[in-house]
This record gives sequence, structure tokens and C-alpha cells, in this order.
Amino acid sequence: MVAITSQSMTDEILRQQRLSQRITDDQAAVSTGKRVRMPSQDPQAWVQISEIGQAQAQNAAWIDTISYGQARAQKAEANLQEVNSLFSRARELMVNAATSTLDAAGQAAVVAEIQAIRSSVSELLNQKDYQGVPVFDDTTSIKVPVSRGLALDVVGTRQSIETGITVGGVPRTLDDILAEAETAAASPVQADRQNSLKSLEAGLDHIILAQSVQGIRGDRLEAVERRVSDTKLDLSERRSKLEDTDLTETIARIQANLLSLEAAQAAFARINRQTLFDLIG
Repeated sequence: MVAITSQSMTDEILRQQRLSQRITDDQAAVSTGKRVRMPSQDPQAWVQISEIGQAQAQNAAWIDTISYGQARAQKAEANLQEVNSLFSRARELMVNAATSTLDAAGQAAVVAEIQAIRSSVSELLNQKDYQGVPVFDDTTSIKVPVSRGLALDVVGTRQSIETGITVGGVPRTLDDILAEAETAAASPVQADRQNSLKSLEAGLDHIILAQSVQGIRGDRLEAVERRVSDTKLDLSERRSKLEDTDLTETIARIQANLLSLEAAQAAFARINRQTLFDLIG
């Protein structure tokens, strides 16, 4: 009889210890907000959480590279817009020069401004960002990885913007066109100004085309960013369902387990006293 009673007491102690441990685990889940904090608590969920964590890390890396790509793309767009404005101003100067008679001082002023425009365009096309990276790639566009199996060109090459212009069947560069404008502004020959005006218009059309292409790059980056952001949200929701604590359910379970533990401890204390008196008697 004593052996049976002793075994029962031992079993009851173990049961109360397990109940106490469940209460402790639930209290930790409430305080941390995490239902699963170690593999032993839910092995299957832990594996899924680990896999989702890896996917989140990769997703975060893609978000970083997309942000980097967008920063480069925006800077390229801004520089192209400035080049557009400068070429528009050069065309305006040449229109004035071609449709009016300028005195020597007027000619000199136009030449000086076109020289400044030429210098500014060169600086914009060869500029580097705060990290020392050229605003426009050299020779070949550098692809940026933005999602699984996808890498995008985020800016054009300097050469694609500087060259590729044909005026009267002759290949020209932006710098060639502005150099021609310098010469034509100082020339007394009206035909030189008319020819320069045609070249400037061709150069401006080329710049507008480059802006359109760069805009398409920016649009593609935005589309990918939306998809990657949607994936980020989806991963967060899936992880939350597996890992986060359901406060209402957990608190209710703590309260129920506390009542059970208190009742078990009270009953155990009464039984223990009776058993002791029985043994003495």
C-alpha cells in the first residue's frame, strides 16, 4: 500500500511539474510575443520558420539592390533632364543667332554661353555619385539582381547617350554638335547657324529618346519593387501565423492551467497529510 501511494505521489508531482512548465512556457510566449522560440516546441513549425527566414533574408537583399538601382536610375534621369535643358537652351541661342543680326558683343555672349553648356553637358555625362560610381555606365550597362533569376540594366551607358546621332548622313556626338554650335555662333555665315540648328535639334531628339529609355528602366524597377514588397508582406504574414503568439488563446490557457495547478496542489497537500497520518497510525 505504501509503495502504491508513493508511486502515485511521484506521478502527481511529475504531472504538476509538467503543468507548471506549460504555464511558464505560455507566460514566456506572452512576454516575447513568440509562440515558437526553439525547435523542441514545434519541430515542424520551426523548420518552416527557418525556411521562411532564409527567404526573408534573400528578399531583403533584393530590396536593397532594387533601392540601389532606383537611386542610380533616378540620378541618371535627373542628369538627362539637365542635359535636355542645356541642349534646349543651346537651340534657343542658335535660333536667336540665326534669325537676328548680332553685334560682336552679342556673338561673344552666345559663344561663351554655348561653351559653358558644352562643359556642363560633359560634366553631367561623366559625373560620379557620392560613392564614386559613374552616373552612366561605361561601355556596358551593369545589371543589378532584383529577384530570383532576374537582373536589370538600371542606367544606360555614357557612349549610348554621347553617340549614335546622325546628321545629314554623318555620325555625330553631342560634343561634336555643341562644338559646331560654338563655331557657328561666332561665324558670320548664316548657313553655318542654320546647319548648327539642325544638328542641335537632332541632338535634342537623341536626348529625349535616351530619357524615354531611362524612364522605361525606372518603370521596370518600380514594377519589380512592388512584386518584391508583396512577397515581403506575404512572408511576414506566413511567419507570423507560425511563430507569433495568439494572446487571447494563450492567456486563457494560462489562467485555466493556473486554476488546475492550484487545485492539484491543494488536493495533493490534503492527500499527503492524510497519508502521513495513516503511516504514523
